[in-house]
Amino acid sequence: MRALAWLLAVLALAGCVRIAVHGNPEAWADDMADALSPPLRVATYNTSLYDEAAGGLVARLRAGDADARNIAAVLQRVRPDIVLLNEFDYDADGTAADLFQRDYLGVAQPGGGDPLRYPYRYLAPVNTGVPSGLDLDGNGTVGGEQRSRGNDAWGYGLHPGQYGMLVLSRFPIDAEQVRTFQQLRWSAMPGARQPRDPATGQPWYPPAVWQQLRLSSKSHWDVPVQTPMGTVHLLAAHPTPPVFDGPENRNGLRNHDEIRLWAEYITPRPAPWLCDDRGRCGGLPADARFVIAGDYNADPHDGDGEPGAIAQLLDHPRVDAGFVPRSAGAVERARQRGIDRKGDTAAHTGDFGPRSGTLRLDYVLPSDNLRVLDGGVFWPAAGTPGAAIIESSDHHLVWLDLRFD
Repeated sequence: MRALAWLLAVLALAGCVRIAVHGNPEAWADDMADALSPPLRVATYNTSLYDEAAGGLVARLRAGDADARNIAAVLQRVRPDIVLLNEFDYDADGTAADLFQRDYLGVAQPGGGDPLRYPYRYLAPVNTGVPSGLDLDGNGTVGGEQRSRGNDAWGYGLHPGQYGMLVLSRFPIDAEQVRTFQQLRWSAMPGARQPRDPATGQPWYPPAVWQQLRLSSKSHWDVPVQTPMGTVHLLAAHPTPPVFDGPENRNGLRNHDEIRLWAEYITPRPAPWLCDDRGRCGGLPADARFVIAGDYNADPHDGDGEPGAIAQLLDHPRVDAGFVPRSAGAVERARQRGIDRKGDTAAHTGDFGPRSGTLRLDYVLPSDNLRVLDGGVFWPAAGTPGAAIIESSDHHLVWLDLRFD
């Protein structure tokens, strides 16, 4: 339907454009080629498709999962060309991704649209649930049960791969050029926000732990996608929530520096410390086109994050953050929660309960050499089309339509 709408618009445009450029056939041809090509729709969606047991998501998907059907229905309605799914449990065989693509996206869902197929995908290990062998929460023991075990993983999780990531694409992914930063150490970052004990001013992590601690709570991925317009680097991440810690604020500071990783990566200057998991160092070329996507657990104005955390990206000179996706559903829910907010509630992307309320945590941020045509948050108001399929996650899908400048 999106392609048909663009074709009708082009046919209407053709009669007007031909007169305006009759003296320059090449310019007219370029305009028409640009108009005939539909925009690139890029999205992020925290799906909440995770399970506390290893293999639990696979079992649920095999049994027929109502939440997965709703997530698929939302994707079928929005139909992004490239989408990052956060909180989608990783398994090494890709079984969960296979099942979700075949039995959910590949089948027309109630409240959704036509089947949706993605020939290309990227998934890889993440730090969540992977035992560190270290006492990361400072309780005097390594590992343990439930939350104690999760706190001593490289990123909080009850089993390896919990809260993983999955990239789906209509267009080829250049797998050889993918860069991952799962193992980058926090201490490698110049000026890292090392947590400190507020009572003593001393580093909260012992030196032996600090030197080993990984920065990314899941992973940071640079996934180059070969779109019809050219290569676009999808910069995917899911920084830790800036809560569930103590006065040392270790999660808040980690969230800040996880966000900073991308700010450093897109800044055109030498970064010999910024080495990926294959040993390749440095950031993104200055002329590269990119889209930063994911649940960054940081609101520009409200919430528990470090002040200025997400501003590292929103205010970055290579990022065009001028277009802010919005929804009617966010305004309605924020009004129901009744929590005072400094920011624009229409831009909020999720509802996190009566105590935390609505916040803007999910982002699709294009580079300044991409042009934003449209965008939104799929959060319909109650009683409107699509409202019945949005409650399977506390987050909502965010999308942008883009063109090359």
